[in-house]
Amino acid sequence: MTLTLDSIRDIRLYQRRRGYRFSLDALLLFDFARLQKAGNIADLGAGSGVVGLLLAKKYPAAKVTLVELQEGLYGLALKNIALNGLADRVRAVKADLRAIGGHLTDWQSGGHEGPSPDFGQLGRGSLDMIVSNPPFRKVMAGRISLDEERAAARHELTLPLAALVKAAAYLVKNRGRFFMIYHPERLPEMFGALADGGFEPKRLRFVHGRPGPPAGGLAGGPTGGPAGAKIVLVESVKGGSPGLSVERPLFVYAPDGSYSPEVRGIYGL
Repeated sequence: MTLTLDSIRDIRLYQRRRGYRFSLDALLLFDFARLQKAGNIADLGAGSGVVGLLLAKKYPAAKVTLVELQEGLYGLALKNIALNGLADRVRAVKADLRAIGGHLTDWQSGGHEGPSPDFGQLGRGSLDMIVSNPPFRKVMAGRISLDEERAAARHELTLPLAALVKAAAYLVKNRGRFFMIYHPERLPEMFGALADGGFEPKRLRFVHGRPGPPAGGLAGGPTGGPAGAKIVLVESVKGGSPGLSVERPLFVYAPDGSYSPEVRGIYGL
Protein backbone atom coordinates (compact mmCIF):
# COMPACT_ATOMS: atom_id res chain seq x y z
CA MET A 1 0.00 0.00 0.00
CA THR A 2 1.66 3.23 -1.18
CA LEU A 3 0.76 6.26 0.93
CA THR A 4 1.21 9.98 0.57
CA LEU A 5 1.64 12.33 3.52
CA ASP A 6 -0.40 15.47 2.94
CA SER A 7 -0.99 18.63 4.96
CA ILE A 8 -4.28 20.50 5.12
CA ARG A 9 -4.85 23.47 7.43
CA ASP A 10 -3.41 22.38 10.81
CA ILE A 11 -3.37 18.59 10.35
CA ARG A 12 -1.31 16.05 8.46
CA LEU A 13 -2.89 13.07 6.78
CA TYR A 14 -1.81 9.74 5.34
CA GLN A 15 -3.76 8.78 2.22
CA ARG A 16 -3.45 6.06 -0.38
CA ARG A 17 -1.73 7.21 -3.52
CA ARG A 18 -4.28 5.12 -5.43
CA GLY A 19 -7.71 4.77 -3.84
CA TYR A 20 -10.12 7.10 -2.08
CA ARG A 21 -8.65 10.53 -1.27
CA PHE A 22 -10.45 13.42 0.36
CA SER A 23 -11.70 16.28 -1.81
CA LEU A 24 -12.89 19.86 -1.37
CA ASP A 25 -16.22 18.45 -0.15
CA ALA A 26 -14.58 17.45 3.15
CA LEU A 27 -13.22 20.97 3.71
CA LEU A 28 -16.57 22.56 2.90
CA LEU A 29 -18.32 20.29 5.39
CA PHE A 30 -15.75 21.08 8.10
CA ASP A 31 -16.23 24.81 7.54
CA PHE A 32 -20.04 24.57 7.48
CA ALA A 33 -20.27 22.57 10.75
CA ARG A 34 -20.62 25.16 13.49
CA LEU A 35 -21.72 24.88 17.09
CA GLN A 36 -20.94 27.27 19.94
CA LYS A 37 -19.84 24.38 22.16
CA ALA A 38 -19.41 20.71 21.25
CA GLY A 39 -18.52 18.05 23.79
CA ASN A 40 -19.05 14.91 21.73
CA ILE A 41 -18.77 14.74 17.95
CA ALA A 42 -18.91 11.86 15.46
CA ASP A 43 -18.02 11.67 11.78
CA LEU A 44 -20.11 8.92 10.21
CA GLY A 45 -18.33 7.38 7.24
CA ALA A 46 -15.12 9.13 8.24
CA GLY A 47 -12.78 7.73 5.59
CA SER A 48 -9.20 8.49 6.60
CA GLY A 49 -10.47 10.95 9.22
CA VAL A 50 -9.94 14.37 7.67
CA VAL A 51 -13.22 16.05 8.76
CA GLY A 52 -13.20 14.62 12.29
CA LEU A 53 -9.56 15.55 12.85
CA LEU A 54 -10.14 19.10 11.64
CA LEU A 55 -13.14 19.37 13.98
CA ALA A 56 -11.01 18.11 16.87
CA LYS A 57 -8.70 21.06 16.22
CA LYS A 58 -11.64 23.44 15.82
CA TYR A 59 -13.17 22.31 19.14
CA PRO A 60 -10.17 21.63 21.42
CA ALA A 61 -12.33 20.48 24.34
CA ALA A 62 -14.38 18.00 22.28
CA LYS A 63 -14.05 14.24 21.98
CA VAL A 64 -14.44 12.91 18.45
CA THR A 65 -15.33 9.47 17.14
CA LEU A 66 -14.47 8.49 13.56
CA VAL A 67 -16.82 5.74 12.36
CA GLU A 68 -15.68 3.87 9.25
CA LEU A 69 -16.65 0.50 7.76
CA GLN A 70 -13.86 -0.13 5.24
CA GLU A 71 -10.84 -1.83 6.77
CA GLY A 72 -8.23 0.09 4.79
CA LEU A 73 -9.69 3.52 5.55
CA TYR A 74 -10.23 2.58 9.19
CA GLY A 75 -6.54 1.68 9.43
CA LEU A 76 -5.59 5.03 7.92
CA ALA A 77 -7.85 6.83 10.41
CA LEU A 78 -5.97 5.16 13.25
CA LYS A 79 -2.64 6.21 11.77
CA ASN A 80 -3.83 9.77 11.29
CA ILE A 81 -5.09 10.08 14.86
CA ALA A 82 -1.64 9.11 16.13
CA LEU A 83 0.14 11.25 13.54
CA ASN A 84 -1.66 14.37 14.77
CA GLY A 85 -1.19 13.59 18.46
CA LEU A 86 -4.92 13.40 19.14
CA ALA A 87 -5.28 9.93 20.66
CA ASP A 88 -6.43 11.47 23.95
CA ARG A 89 -9.50 13.00 22.29
CA VAL A 90 -10.12 11.14 19.02
CA ARG A 91 -10.87 7.47 18.45
CA ALA A 92 -11.69 5.37 15.41
CA VAL A 93 -14.38 2.70 15.41
CA LYS A 94 -14.79 0.14 12.63
CA ALA A 95 -18.52 -0.36 12.30
CA ASP A 96 -21.44 -0.80 9.93
CA LEU A 97 -23.84 2.11 10.44
CA ARG A 98 -26.73 0.04 9.11
CA ALA A 99 -26.72 -1.87 12.43
CA ILE A 100 -27.32 1.24 14.55
CA GLY A 101 -30.50 1.11 16.59
CA GLY A 102 -30.82 -2.63 16.21
CA HIS A 103 -27.92 -4.64 17.59
CA LEU A 104 -25.90 -1.90 19.26
CA THR A 105 -23.65 -4.35 21.12
CA ASP A 106 -22.70 -6.04 17.86
CA TRP A 107 -22.19 -2.63 16.26
CA GLN A 108 -19.84 -1.42 19.00
CA SER A 109 -17.75 -4.59 18.82
CA GLY A 110 -16.70 -3.70 15.28
CA GLY A 111 -13.28 -2.61 16.43
CA HIS A 112 -11.25 -0.03 18.28
CA GLU A 113 -7.51 0.09 18.66
CA GLY A 114 -4.93 2.19 20.42
CA PRO A 115 -5.33 4.22 23.63
CA SER A 116 -8.80 4.07 25.18
CA PRO A 117 -9.69 7.42 26.74
CA ASP A 118 -12.95 7.67 28.64
CA PHE A 119 -15.31 8.53 25.81
CA GLY A 120 -18.32 6.95 27.45
CA GLN A 121 -20.78 4.91 25.46
CA LEU A 122 -21.44 5.80 21.84
CA GLY A 123 -25.13 5.15 22.34
CA ARG A 124 -28.56 6.68 22.00
CA GLY A 125 -28.53 10.46 22.36
CA SER A 126 -24.82 10.62 23.24
CA LEU A 127 -23.64 13.18 20.68
CA ASP A 128 -23.89 16.95 20.31
CA MET A 129 -22.85 17.03 16.68
CA ILE A 130 -22.71 14.56 13.79
CA VAL A 131 -21.11 15.24 10.43
CA SER A 132 -21.20 13.09 7.32
CA ASN A 133 -19.97 13.27 3.76
CA PRO A 134 -21.87 10.21 2.52
CA PRO A 135 -21.99 8.58 -0.90
CA PHE A 136 -24.74 10.40 -2.79
CA ARG A 137 -24.93 8.49 -6.07
CA LYS A 138 -27.45 5.68 -6.33
CA VAL A 139 -26.00 2.34 -7.40
CA MET A 140 -27.49 2.62 -10.88
CA ALA A 141 -26.54 6.30 -11.31
CA GLY A 142 -23.27 6.96 -13.09
CA ARG A 143 -20.18 4.90 -13.65
CA ILE A 144 -19.02 2.91 -10.61
CA SER A 145 -15.29 3.00 -9.93
CA LEU A 146 -13.43 -0.29 -10.16
CA ASP A 147 -11.55 0.74 -7.01
CA GLU A 148 -13.51 -0.61 -4.02
CA GLU A 149 -12.80 2.34 -1.70
CA ARG A 150 -13.72 4.95 -4.29
CA ALA A 151 -16.86 3.07 -5.30
CA ALA A 152 -18.15 2.78 -1.72
CA ALA A 153 -17.37 6.45 -1.06
CA ARG A 154 -19.30 7.66 -4.11
CA HIS A 155 -22.15 5.16 -4.57
CA GLU A 156 -24.63 3.83 -2.02
CA LEU A 157 -23.11 0.34 -1.99
CA THR A 158 -22.84 0.06 1.79
CA LEU A 159 -24.62 3.13 3.20
CA PRO A 160 -28.07 4.10 1.88
CA LEU A 161 -29.33 7.56 2.83
CA ALA A 162 -32.15 6.23 5.01
CA ALA A 163 -29.72 4.08 7.03
CA LEU A 164 -27.37 7.02 7.58
CA VAL A 165 -30.17 9.27 8.84
CA LYS A 166 -31.49 6.49 11.09
CA ALA A 167 -28.03 6.08 12.63
CA ALA A 168 -27.66 9.84 13.14
CA ALA A 169 -31.12 10.05 14.74
CA TYR A 170 -30.19 7.27 17.16
CA LEU A 171 -26.86 8.77 18.20
CA VAL A 172 -27.48 12.52 18.42
CA LYS A 173 -29.18 14.06 21.43
CA ASN A 174 -32.41 16.03 21.22
CA ARG A 175 -31.64 19.48 19.76
CA GLY A 176 -28.32 18.09 18.55
CA ARG A 177 -26.97 19.04 15.12
CA PHE A 178 -26.52 16.89 12.01
CA PHE A 179 -24.41 18.36 9.19
CA MET A 180 -24.28 16.80 5.73
CA ILE A 181 -22.98 17.55 2.27
CA TYR A 182 -25.09 16.07 -0.51
CA HIS A 183 -26.27 16.36 -4.11
CA PRO A 184 -28.93 19.02 -4.80
CA GLU A 185 -31.03 16.81 -7.08
CA ARG A 186 -31.68 14.47 -4.14
CA LEU A 187 -32.81 17.18 -1.72
CA PRO A 188 -36.47 16.06 -1.74
CA GLU A 189 -35.38 12.53 -0.84
CA MET A 190 -33.07 13.89 1.85
CA PHE A 191 -35.79 16.05 3.38
CA GLY A 192 -38.07 13.01 3.52
CA ALA A 193 -35.41 10.89 5.23
CA LEU A 194 -34.62 13.67 7.70
CA ALA A 195 -38.29 14.06 8.58
CA ASP A 196 -38.58 10.30 9.15
CA GLY A 197 -35.61 10.56 11.53
CA GLY A 198 -37.12 13.43 13.51
CA PHE A 199 -34.80 16.09 12.05
CA GLU A 200 -35.79 19.58 10.98
CA PRO A 201 -33.60 21.18 8.26
CA LYS A 202 -32.51 24.59 9.51
CA ARG A 203 -29.77 25.85 7.19
CA LEU A 204 -28.88 25.28 3.53
CA ARG A 205 -25.99 26.52 1.45
CA PHE A 206 -25.64 25.74 -2.24
CA VAL A 207 -22.16 25.38 -3.73
CA HIS A 208 -21.55 26.51 -7.32
CA GLY A 209 -18.53 26.24 -9.55
CA ARG A 210 -18.14 29.92 -10.37
CA PRO A 211 -20.27 33.05 -10.78
CA GLY A 212 -21.59 33.70 -14.25
CA PRO A 213 -21.83 36.99 -16.18
CA PRO A 214 -24.40 39.53 -15.00
CA ALA A 215 -27.85 38.13 -15.62
CA GLY A 216 -30.48 39.93 -17.66
CA GLY A 217 -33.18 37.93 -15.92
CA LEU A 218 -33.24 35.62 -12.94
CA ALA A 219 -29.83 34.51 -11.66
CA GLY A 220 -28.88 31.25 -13.22
CA GLY A 221 -31.36 31.64 -16.02
CA PRO A 222 -30.69 31.37 -19.76
CA THR A 223 -29.58 35.02 -19.99
CA GLY A 224 -26.68 34.63 -17.58
CA GLY A 225 -25.89 34.18 -13.91
CA PRO A 226 -24.16 31.29 -12.12
CA ALA A 227 -24.47 27.71 -13.25
CA GLY A 228 -26.58 25.31 -11.21
CA ALA A 229 -25.36 24.16 -7.79
CA LYS A 230 -23.07 21.15 -7.76
CA ILE A 231 -23.49 20.26 -4.09
CA VAL A 232 -25.45 21.47 -1.07
CA LEU A 233 -24.58 21.78 2.61
CA VAL A 234 -27.39 20.99 5.06
CA GLU A 235 -27.68 21.57 8.80
CA SER A 236 -30.54 19.81 10.61
CA VAL A 237 -31.64 19.80 14.24
CA LYS A 238 -33.14 16.77 15.91
CA GLY A 239 -36.52 17.77 17.31
CA GLY A 240 -36.06 21.30 15.97
CA SER A 241 -38.85 23.72 15.20
CA PRO A 242 -39.73 24.55 11.57
CA GLY A 243 -37.83 27.34 9.90
CA LEU A 244 -35.26 27.06 7.10
CA SER A 245 -32.56 29.60 6.25
CA VAL A 246 -30.94 29.54 2.80
CA GLU A 247 -27.52 31.18 2.93
CA ARG A 248 -25.85 33.04 0.09
CA PRO A 249 -24.24 30.76 -2.52
CA LEU A 250 -20.65 29.62 -2.12
CA PHE A 251 -18.57 29.87 -5.29
CA VAL A 252 -15.57 27.56 -5.55
CA TYR A 253 -13.80 29.54 -8.29
CA ALA A 254 -13.28 33.19 -9.06
CA PRO A 255 -14.11 34.43 -12.59
CA ASP A 256 -10.46 33.96 -13.60
CA GLY A 257 -10.55 30.25 -12.72
CA SER A 258 -8.53 30.47 -9.50
CA TYR A 259 -10.01 29.47 -6.15
CA SER A 260 -12.36 32.10 -4.75
CA PRO A 261 -11.16 34.06 -1.69
CA GLU A 262 -13.63 32.18 0.51
CA VAL A 263 -12.42 28.76 -0.62
CA ARG A 264 -8.82 29.86 -0.19
CA GLY A 265 -9.71 30.78 3.37
CA ILE A 266 -11.35 27.40 3.95
CA TYR A 267 -8.16 25.71 2.73
CA GLY A 268 -6.16 27.95 5.08
CA LEU A 269 -4.22 29.52 2.20
